[in-house]
Amino acid sequence: MNELELRKKLALLRTEHRDLDAAITALRESGSTDQLQIARLKKRKLMLKDQIAIIEDQLLPDIIA
Repeated sequence: MNELELRKKLALLRTEHRDLDAAITALRESGSTDQLQIARLKKRKLMLKDQIAIIEDQLLPDIIA
């Protein structure tokens, strides 16, 4: 992937991560007792966070200190 594609993917992943955060908050505030659904959303959110970190590492240049 080139840099432009990585930046687009990064933006999409960040948007999905924010959306999942909002969905989890909304479920909690509504008093939802569906802990399985909340756990699945949290797991997906963590996977997205890992993917975001990988892409950010690819975009940062290697600097030898």
